[in-house]
Amino acid sequence: MARAALLVGIDDYSKVKPLKGCIADAQSMYEALRTNEDGSANYDCRLVTSTPAAPITLKLLRSQARALLEKSTEHALFYFAGHGVSRDFGGFLMSQDGDLDDPGLLMDELLALINNSKAKSVLVILDCCRSGLLGEATLFQGEKGFDQIAQIREGVTILAGSRPTEVTVEINGHGIFTRLVIDALSGGAADVRGHVSAASIYAYVEQALGAWDQRPLYKTHADCLPPVRRCRPDVSDALLRELPRLFEQADSMHRLAPSFEYTHSDANQDDVAVFNKLKVLRNGRLLVEEDEKDLYFLALDSGWVKLSPLGQLYWRLAKEGRIRS
Repeated sequence: MARAALLVGIDDYSKVKPLKGCIADAQSMYEALRTNEDGSANYDCRLVTSTPAAPITLKLLRSQARALLEKSTEHALFYFAGHGVSRDFGGFLMSQDGDLDDPGLLMDELLALINNSKAKSVLVILDCCRSGLLGEATLFQGEKGFDQIAQIREGVTILAGSRPTEVTVEINGHGIFTRLVIDALSGGAADVRGHVSAASIYAYVEQALGAWDQRPLYKTHADCLPPVRRCRPDVSDALLRELPRLFEQADSMHRLAPSFEYTHSDANQDDVAVFNKLKVLRNGRLLVEEDEKDLYFLALDSGWVKLSPLGQLYWRLAKEGRIRS
C-alpha cells in the first residue's frame, strides 16, 4: 500500500518575524510517521526544511505539494509548520520569499491540488496561524439567496491547529499543536488494536487544549478511517478473532472456576490459558467483571465475566470476519 508524506518546516523568515520550532516540528513528524511503533515501514516521507542558503520559495513549496498530490498513492499526507497569513482574498502558507503583501501559497490553491489529487485519501495537518481557513465553506448566491458550499472532496481530512482567526503557540522549541499530535501518534490516540486515526488524533488534541487555548479544527469528508500510524495494540488481532470462541454470544457470560487460577490446587492448564486471555481482554477494556471484583477472586468464587459494549463490538466484527490485519 503506497503511502507518501511531505513534511515542511520553515523557521528562517527574513521579511517577517522568524520562528523557532517549525523545523524541529517537521523533523519530529518525519520520525513519527516514517515507521510504525514496531519498526515496520509506514509513510515514505520527504522532509523539506528551510535554510538561508536554500530557501523554501513559493515555487518550491508549490512544486513539492504537486509532486505529493499528483501521484497515485493510496494515502497522501501533507504537513506544514510555519507562518500562516490571512488576507481579504484568503489564507496563505507563507514561503520564505513571501511578504505581507504577497505571502506565498494560497490555501485555496492548495485545496484545489488536494481535491484533484490522485491519492485515494489525503490527510492535511497544518501548524500555523489561521490554519483553520483551509477548507472553509464559501458563500455563493443561488436562486434562494446566499448559501454555503463545502469545498472538501471525499477522502480528504484536514487537521488545523487553530481557528481561522487564531494564532498558534510555540513552547520550548515546539508548536504546542504538533507536540500533541506527536504524543497522539506515539500511542496516546491508539485504539484497542493500536490504530491511530486522524479522528482519534483530533480527539486527543482537542481534549488536551483548554477553552482559553488555541482551538484545533477537524474537517473531513471521508468514509473510512485508515490508520495514520500503528502502535502496540492492547489486544492482538489474533485474540480478537477468538472472541466468538470464548463467548458463545456477544452478551454471554463466561463462568469461571478455581481451575482458572494457576496457583490453585485444582488448576487446569487449558483453563489457565483461557484465564490469561481474559486478563488481556480486561486490560483492554473489553471485559466486565461481576460486581467489579478482581479476576483472581472471581476465579476462586466461581464468578462470571462478560464482554463490555466495546468487547461486544469486536465480537461481532470477529464473527463477521471483519478483523483484518
